[in-house]
Amino acid sequence: MNTIKTRTVCIGGAGRTAELKLGGTSPVAIQTMWKEGIVPVLTDERALFSLLDKIEVLRGLGCRLLRFAVPDMQSAEALCLIAEHCTMPLVADIHFDWRLALRCLEGNVAKIRINPGNIGSKDRVKAVVDGCRDKGRAIRIGVNAGSFPADIAKRVEAKEISRAEGLALTALREAEVFEELGFENYLVSVKASDIKETIEANEAFAKKCPLVPLHVGVTEAGPLIGGIVKSTIAFSHLLKEEIGATIRVSLSASPEDEVIAGREILSACGLYKGGVKIVSCPRCGRNGFDVHDFIKRWEHKLLSMDKDITVAVMGCVVNGRGEGKHADIGITGAGDSVVIFKKGETVRTIRHKDLNLLNKNADIAFSEELESL
Repeated sequence: MNTIKTRTVCIGGAGRTAELKLGGTSPVAIQTMWKEGIVPVLTDERALFSLLDKIEVLRGLGCRLLRFAVPDMQSAEALCLIAEHCTMPLVADIHFDWRLALRCLEGNVAKIRINPGNIGSKDRVKAVVDGCRDKGRAIRIGVNAGSFPADIAKRVEAKEISRAEGLALTALREAEVFEELGFENYLVSVKASDIKETIEANEAFAKKCPLVPLHVGVTEAGPLIGGIVKSTIAFSHLLKEEIGATIRVSLSASPEDEVIAGREILSACGLYKGGVKIVSCPRCGRNGFDVHDFIKRWEHKLLSMDKDITVAVMGCVVNGRGEGKHADIGITGAGDSVVIFKKGETVRTIRHKDLNLLNKNADIAFSEELESL
Protein backbone atom coordinates (compact mmCIF):
# COMPACT_ATOMS: atom_id res chain seq x y z
CA MET A 1 0.00 0.00 0.00
CA ASN A 2 1.33 3.42 -1.00
CA THR A 3 1.28 5.63 2.10
CA ILE A 4 2.54 8.81 0.41
CA LYS A 5 -0.21 11.16 -0.71
CA THR A 6 0.34 12.93 -4.00
CA ARG A 7 0.19 16.68 -4.17
CA THR A 8 -3.15 18.25 -5.08
CA VAL A 9 -3.83 19.58 -8.58
CA CYS A 10 -6.51 22.28 -8.82
CA ILE A 11 -8.73 22.49 -11.88
CA GLY A 12 -11.45 24.99 -12.74
CA GLY A 13 -12.87 27.52 -10.31
CA ALA A 14 -13.15 30.42 -12.77
CA GLY A 15 -16.30 31.80 -14.37
CA ARG A 16 -19.14 29.27 -14.19
CA THR A 17 -16.73 26.35 -13.89
CA ALA A 18 -16.74 24.43 -10.63
CA GLU A 19 -13.43 23.87 -8.87
CA LEU A 20 -12.17 20.30 -8.86
CA LYS A 21 -9.25 19.07 -6.76
CA LEU A 22 -7.40 15.97 -7.89
CA GLY A 23 -4.88 13.92 -5.94
CA GLY A 24 -3.92 14.33 -2.31
CA THR A 25 -6.88 13.35 -0.13
CA SER A 26 -9.49 14.15 -2.81
CA PRO A 27 -11.84 11.41 -4.06
CA VAL A 28 -10.90 9.65 -7.30
CA ALA A 29 -12.66 11.52 -10.11
CA ILE A 30 -14.37 9.96 -13.11
CA GLN A 31 -13.82 11.48 -16.51
CA THR A 32 -14.80 10.67 -20.06
CA MET A 33 -14.26 12.07 -23.54
CA TRP A 34 -16.68 13.69 -25.95
CA LYS A 35 -16.94 11.52 -29.05
CA GLU A 36 -18.13 13.93 -31.74
CA GLY A 37 -16.92 17.09 -33.44
CA ILE A 38 -17.90 20.37 -31.77
CA VAL A 39 -17.44 22.97 -34.54
CA PRO A 40 -21.24 23.17 -35.23
CA VAL A 41 -21.78 24.97 -31.90
CA LEU A 42 -20.10 28.04 -33.38
CA THR A 43 -23.00 28.67 -35.76
CA ASP A 44 -25.90 26.70 -34.30
CA GLU A 45 -27.23 27.73 -30.91
CA ARG A 46 -29.40 24.61 -30.72
CA ALA A 47 -26.31 22.43 -31.14
CA LEU A 48 -24.61 24.32 -28.31
CA PHE A 49 -27.46 23.94 -25.84
CA SER A 50 -28.07 20.33 -26.84
CA LEU A 51 -24.41 19.62 -26.08
CA LEU A 52 -24.64 21.43 -22.74
CA ASP A 53 -27.71 19.36 -21.84
CA LYS A 54 -25.77 16.17 -22.59
CA ILE A 55 -22.91 17.36 -20.40
CA GLU A 56 -25.42 17.78 -17.56
CA VAL A 57 -26.53 14.18 -18.08
CA LEU A 58 -22.90 13.05 -17.75
CA ARG A 59 -22.48 15.17 -14.62
CA GLY A 60 -25.59 13.61 -13.11
CA LEU A 61 -24.18 10.14 -13.74
CA GLY A 62 -20.97 10.98 -11.87
CA CYS A 63 -18.63 12.53 -14.46
CA ARG A 64 -16.43 15.27 -13.01
CA LEU A 65 -14.13 16.09 -15.92
CA LEU A 66 -14.78 16.04 -19.68
CA ARG A 67 -12.14 15.97 -22.41
CA PHE A 68 -12.60 17.21 -25.98
CA ALA A 69 -10.44 16.56 -29.02
CA VAL A 70 -9.11 19.83 -30.45
CA PRO A 71 -7.70 19.00 -33.92
CA ASP A 72 -7.93 22.51 -35.39
CA MET A 73 -8.43 26.18 -34.54
CA GLN A 74 -12.19 26.09 -35.10
CA SER A 75 -12.47 23.30 -32.56
CA ALA A 76 -10.42 25.37 -30.11
CA GLU A 77 -12.81 28.30 -30.58
CA ALA A 78 -15.80 26.00 -30.17
CA LEU A 79 -14.40 24.57 -26.93
CA CYS A 80 -13.89 28.08 -25.55
CA LEU A 81 -17.55 28.82 -26.30
CA ILE A 82 -18.71 25.62 -24.58
CA ALA A 83 -16.51 26.33 -21.54
CA GLU A 84 -18.07 29.79 -21.24
CA HIS A 85 -21.45 28.19 -20.51
CA CYS A 86 -20.39 25.01 -18.70
CA THR A 87 -20.08 24.27 -14.98
CA MET A 88 -18.03 21.09 -15.46
CA PRO A 89 -14.26 21.56 -15.92
CA LEU A 90 -13.33 20.87 -19.55
CA VAL A 91 -10.07 19.53 -20.97
CA ALA A 92 -8.55 20.32 -24.36
CA ASP A 93 -6.86 17.30 -25.95
CA ILE A 94 -3.98 18.72 -27.99
CA HIS A 95 -1.68 16.94 -30.41
CA PHE A 96 1.03 18.33 -32.70
CA ASP A 97 0.09 22.05 -32.67
CA TRP A 98 0.87 23.84 -29.40
CA ARG A 99 -0.88 26.96 -30.72
CA LEU A 100 -4.22 25.20 -30.27
CA ALA A 101 -3.47 24.93 -26.55
CA LEU A 102 -2.70 28.63 -26.34
CA ARG A 103 -5.99 29.45 -28.08
CA CYS A 104 -7.91 27.29 -25.60
CA LEU A 105 -6.24 29.15 -22.74
CA GLU A 106 -7.82 32.35 -24.03
CA GLY A 107 -11.15 30.85 -22.98
CA ASN A 108 -12.18 29.18 -19.74
CA VAL A 109 -10.82 25.72 -20.62
CA ALA A 110 -9.72 24.32 -17.26
CA LYS A 111 -7.02 21.89 -18.32
CA ILE A 112 -4.77 21.10 -21.27
CA ARG A 113 -3.81 17.56 -22.17
CA ILE A 114 -0.65 17.39 -24.25
CA ASN A 115 1.65 14.64 -25.39
CA PRO A 116 5.05 16.34 -25.34
CA GLY A 117 6.33 13.60 -27.63
CA ASN A 118 4.37 15.01 -30.55
CA ILE A 119 4.15 18.69 -29.58
CA GLY A 120 7.72 19.32 -30.70
CA SER A 121 10.51 21.34 -29.12
CA LYS A 122 10.87 22.13 -25.43
CA ASP A 123 10.23 25.78 -26.31
CA ARG A 124 6.73 24.81 -27.44
CA VAL A 125 6.14 22.80 -24.30
CA LYS A 126 7.38 25.77 -22.27
CA ALA A 127 4.97 28.09 -24.08
CA VAL A 128 2.05 25.88 -23.03
CA VAL A 129 3.36 25.57 -19.47
CA ASP A 130 3.86 29.33 -19.16
CA GLY A 131 0.35 29.94 -20.51
CA CYS A 132 -1.18 27.56 -17.98
CA ARG A 133 0.84 29.09 -15.16
CA ASP A 134 -0.29 32.60 -16.09
CA LYS A 135 -3.94 31.57 -16.37
CA GLY A 136 -3.98 29.23 -13.36
CA ARG A 137 -4.80 26.18 -15.47
CA ALA A 138 -3.73 22.56 -15.14
CA ILE A 139 -1.99 20.18 -17.56
CA ARG A 140 -2.07 16.46 -18.07
CA ILE A 141 1.01 14.90 -19.64
CA GLY A 142 -0.29 12.02 -21.73
CA VAL A 143 2.14 9.26 -22.67
CA ASN A 144 1.41 6.12 -24.70
CA ALA A 145 3.42 3.55 -26.59
CA GLY A 146 2.69 5.20 -29.92
CA SER A 147 4.86 8.21 -29.14
CA PHE A 148 8.06 6.96 -27.54
CA PRO A 149 11.07 9.22 -28.02
CA ALA A 150 13.42 7.75 -30.64
CA ASP A 151 16.05 6.57 -28.14
CA ILE A 152 13.52 4.88 -25.86
CA ALA A 153 11.70 3.34 -28.83
CA LYS A 154 15.03 1.88 -29.98
CA ARG A 155 15.66 0.30 -26.57
CA VAL A 156 12.14 -1.16 -26.51
CA GLU A 157 12.53 -2.61 -30.01
CA ALA A 158 15.88 -4.11 -29.03
CA LYS A 159 14.18 -5.62 -25.95
CA GLU A 160 16.64 -3.89 -23.64
CA ILE A 161 13.63 -2.64 -21.69
CA SER A 162 9.97 -3.62 -21.68
CA ARG A 163 7.22 -1.48 -23.16
CA ALA A 164 6.02 -0.75 -19.62
CA GLU A 165 9.50 0.47 -18.67
CA GLY A 166 9.57 2.54 -21.85
CA LEU A 167 6.28 4.18 -20.93
CA ALA A 168 7.46 4.98 -17.41
CA LEU A 169 10.81 6.35 -18.63
CA THR A 170 9.07 8.55 -21.19
CA ALA A 171 6.68 9.92 -18.58
CA LEU A 172 9.54 10.54 -16.13
CA ARG A 173 11.47 12.45 -18.79
CA GLU A 174 8.47 14.68 -19.54
CA ALA A 175 7.72 15.24 -15.85
CA GLU A 176 11.31 16.35 -15.31
CA VAL A 177 10.80 19.12 -17.87
CA PHE A 178 7.78 20.41 -15.97
CA GLU A 179 9.66 20.24 -12.66
CA GLU A 180 12.59 22.16 -14.17
CA LEU A 181 10.13 24.81 -15.32
CA GLY A 182 8.80 25.07 -11.75
CA PHE A 183 5.28 24.00 -12.75
CA GLU A 184 3.53 21.58 -10.38
CA ASN A 185 -0.15 21.84 -11.32
CA TYR A 186 -0.05 18.79 -13.56
CA LEU A 187 -0.97 15.12 -13.72
CA VAL A 188 0.53 12.31 -15.77
CA SER A 189 -1.01 9.38 -17.60
CA VAL A 190 0.90 6.35 -18.85
CA LYS A 191 -1.43 4.18 -20.88
CA ALA A 192 -1.25 0.92 -22.77
CA SER A 193 -3.94 -1.32 -24.24
CA ASP A 194 -2.46 -4.27 -22.34
CA ILE A 195 -3.49 -4.76 -18.71
CA LYS A 196 -0.09 -5.91 -17.45
CA GLU A 197 1.76 -3.09 -19.22
CA THR A 198 -0.67 -0.52 -17.85
CA ILE A 199 -0.23 -1.75 -14.28
CA GLU A 200 3.56 -2.03 -14.47
CA ALA A 201 4.03 1.35 -16.15
CA ASN A 202 1.91 3.16 -13.57
CA GLU A 203 3.58 1.38 -10.68
CA ALA A 204 7.04 2.24 -12.00
CA PHE A 205 6.17 5.92 -12.46
CA ALA A 206 4.45 6.19 -9.06
CA LYS A 207 7.51 4.69 -7.39
CA LYS A 208 9.83 7.28 -8.96
CA CYS A 209 7.44 10.27 -8.68
CA PRO A 210 5.16 9.57 -5.70
CA LEU A 211 4.01 13.18 -5.45
CA VAL A 212 2.68 13.45 -9.02
CA PRO A 213 -1.01 12.47 -9.38
CA LEU A 214 -1.81 9.92 -12.08
CA HIS A 215 -4.74 9.70 -14.44
CA VAL A 216 -5.32 5.98 -14.94
CA GLY A 217 -6.73 4.31 -18.03
CA VAL A 218 -6.35 1.33 -20.31
CA THR A 219 -6.15 2.96 -23.72
CA GLU A 220 -8.18 1.57 -26.61
CA ALA A 221 -9.66 -0.96 -24.19
CA GLY A 222 -12.18 -2.18 -26.75
CA PRO A 223 -15.96 -2.69 -26.92
CA LEU A 224 -18.26 -2.47 -23.92
CA ILE A 225 -17.78 -5.85 -22.26
CA GLY A 226 -14.11 -6.48 -23.04
CA GLY A 227 -13.17 -2.89 -22.25
CA ILE A 228 -14.89 -2.95 -18.88
CA VAL A 229 -13.20 -6.23 -17.96
CA LYS A 230 -9.73 -4.92 -18.87
CA SER A 231 -10.29 -1.62 -17.06
CA THR A 232 -11.71 -3.27 -13.95
CA ILE A 233 -8.70 -5.56 -13.56
CA ALA A 234 -6.17 -2.77 -14.10
CA PHE A 235 -7.96 -0.14 -12.02
CA SER A 236 -8.74 -2.37 -9.05
CA HIS A 237 -5.08 -3.40 -8.84
CA LEU A 238 -3.77 0.17 -9.04
CA LEU A 239 -6.43 1.76 -6.85
CA LYS A 240 -5.68 -0.78 -4.13
CA GLU A 241 -2.14 0.63 -4.17
CA GLU A 242 -3.60 4.16 -3.99
CA ILE A 243 -2.43 4.88 -7.53
CA GLY A 244 -4.90 6.98 -9.47
CA ALA A 245 -6.37 10.45 -8.94
CA THR A 246 -8.71 10.19 -11.93
CA ILE A 247 -9.89 7.34 -14.13
CA ARG A 248 -11.41 6.89 -17.57
CA VAL A 249 -12.88 3.67 -18.89
CA SER A 250 -12.01 4.01 -22.61
CA LEU A 251 -14.71 2.11 -24.49
CA SER A 252 -15.97 1.81 -28.03
CA ALA A 253 -19.28 2.87 -26.54
CA SER A 254 -21.05 6.03 -25.37
CA PRO A 255 -19.60 8.52 -22.86
CA GLU A 256 -22.53 7.64 -20.60
CA ASP A 257 -21.47 3.99 -20.58
CA GLU A 258 -17.89 5.03 -19.78
CA VAL A 259 -19.03 7.09 -16.80
CA ILE A 260 -21.36 4.40 -15.47
CA ALA A 261 -18.60 1.79 -15.80
CA GLY A 262 -16.16 4.05 -13.96
CA ARG A 263 -18.69 4.66 -11.22
CA GLU A 264 -19.36 0.94 -10.79
CA ILE A 265 -15.64 0.15 -10.64
CA LEU A 266 -15.02 2.81 -7.99
CA SER A 267 -18.07 1.64 -6.04
CA ALA A 268 -16.85 -1.98 -6.11
CA CYS A 269 -13.47 -0.76 -4.83
CA GLY A 270 -15.15 1.14 -2.00
CA LEU A 271 -14.19 4.51 -3.47
CA TYR A 272 -17.58 5.84 -4.59
CA LYS A 273 -19.95 6.73 -1.80
CA GLY A 274 -23.68 7.29 -1.99
CA GLY A 275 -25.85 7.33 -5.06
CA VAL A 276 -28.39 4.80 -6.26
CA LYS A 277 -27.28 1.16 -6.41
CA ILE A 278 -29.17 -1.02 -8.85
CA VAL A 279 -29.57 -4.75 -8.20
CA SER A 280 -31.23 -6.58 -11.07
CA CYS A 281 -31.71 -10.20 -12.08
CA PRO A 282 -30.47 -11.47 -15.47
CA ARG A 283 -33.97 -12.64 -16.48
CA CYS A 284 -34.96 -16.18 -17.46
CA GLY A 285 -37.90 -18.18 -18.79
CA ARG A 286 -39.82 -17.61 -15.53
CA ASN A 287 -39.88 -13.85 -15.98
CA GLY A 288 -43.17 -12.10 -15.46
CA PHE A 289 -41.61 -8.68 -15.86
CA ASP A 290 -39.28 -7.38 -18.55
CA VAL A 291 -36.25 -6.50 -16.45
CA HIS A 292 -34.10 -5.53 -19.44
CA ASP A 293 -36.67 -3.08 -20.80
CA PHE A 294 -37.21 -1.50 -17.38
CA ILE A 295 -33.46 -1.04 -16.87
CA LYS A 296 -33.16 0.63 -20.29
CA ARG A 297 -35.91 3.07 -19.38
CA TRP A 298 -34.75 3.83 -15.86
CA GLU A 299 -30.98 3.35 -15.54
CA HIS A 300 -29.83 6.89 -16.34
CA LYS A 301 -32.59 8.48 -14.29
CA LEU A 302 -31.88 6.28 -11.27
CA LEU A 303 -28.12 6.77 -11.38
CA SER A 304 -28.57 10.54 -11.68
CA MET A 305 -30.70 10.80 -8.54
CA ASP A 306 -29.28 12.31 -5.36
CA LYS A 307 -30.40 9.40 -3.19
CA ASP A 308 -28.32 6.88 -1.25
CA ILE A 309 -30.60 3.89 -1.85
CA THR A 310 -30.66 0.39 -3.32
CA VAL A 311 -33.15 -0.39 -6.09
CA ALA A 312 -34.01 -4.01 -6.96
CA VAL A 313 -35.40 -4.88 -10.39
CA MET A 314 -36.48 -8.52 -10.48
CA GLY A 315 -38.19 -10.64 -13.10
CA CYS A 316 -40.32 -13.08 -11.11
CA VAL A 317 -41.48 -14.17 -7.68
CA VAL A 318 -38.42 -16.42 -7.22
CA ASN A 319 -36.00 -13.45 -7.33
CA GLY A 320 -38.55 -10.83 -6.35
CA ARG A 321 -39.32 -9.73 -2.82
CA GLY A 322 -37.24 -12.57 -1.37
CA GLU A 323 -33.83 -11.80 -2.87
CA GLY A 324 -34.67 -8.11 -3.11
CA LYS A 325 -35.95 -7.67 0.44
CA HIS A 326 -32.85 -5.69 1.45
CA ALA A 327 -33.62 -3.04 -1.19
CA ASP A 328 -35.14 0.30 -0.27
CA ILE A 329 -37.46 -0.10 -3.22
CA GLY A 330 -37.98 -2.81 -5.80
CA ILE A 331 -40.17 -3.90 -8.67
CA THR A 332 -40.94 -7.41 -9.89
CA GLY A 333 -43.36 -9.51 -11.90
CA ALA A 334 -45.89 -11.79 -10.20
CA GLY A 335 -48.15 -13.69 -12.58
CA ASP A 336 -50.23 -11.16 -14.50
CA SER A 337 -49.21 -8.32 -12.21
CA VAL A 338 -46.31 -6.01 -11.44
CA VAL A 339 -45.49 -5.59 -7.76
CA ILE A 340 -43.64 -2.68 -6.18
CA PHE A 341 -42.14 -3.37 -2.76
CA LYS A 342 -40.12 -1.58 -0.11
CA LYS A 343 -37.84 -3.55 2.22
CA GLY A 344 -39.57 -6.72 1.03
CA GLU A 345 -43.10 -5.48 1.78
CA THR A 346 -45.58 -4.95 -1.08
CA VAL A 347 -46.73 -1.34 -1.44
CA ARG A 348 -48.36 -1.46 -4.89
CA THR A 349 -49.79 -4.11 -7.20
CA ILE A 350 -50.47 -3.08 -10.79
CA ARG A 351 -52.60 -5.11 -13.18
CA HIS A 352 -53.56 -4.57 -16.82
CA LYS A 353 -54.18 -6.89 -19.74
CA ASP A 354 -52.48 -4.50 -22.18
CA LEU A 355 -48.69 -4.88 -21.74
CA ASN A 356 -47.91 -1.32 -22.86
CA LEU A 357 -50.40 0.14 -20.42
CA LEU A 358 -49.14 -2.20 -17.70
CA ASN A 359 -45.60 -0.88 -18.17
CA LYS A 360 -46.81 2.72 -18.28
CA ASN A 361 -48.86 2.34 -15.10
CA ALA A 362 -45.98 0.51 -13.41
CA ASP A 363 -43.59 3.34 -14.33
CA ILE A 364 -45.96 5.94 -12.88
CA ALA A 365 -46.44 3.98 -9.66
CA PHE A 366 -42.71 3.27 -9.32
CA SER A 367 -41.91 6.97 -9.83
CA GLU A 368 -44.36 8.00 -7.14
CA GLU A 369 -43.01 5.50 -4.63
CA LEU A 370 -39.44 6.43 -5.50
CA GLU A 371 -40.06 10.11 -4.89
CA SER A 372 -41.46 9.33 -1.46
CA LEU A 373 -38.16 7.87 -0.26
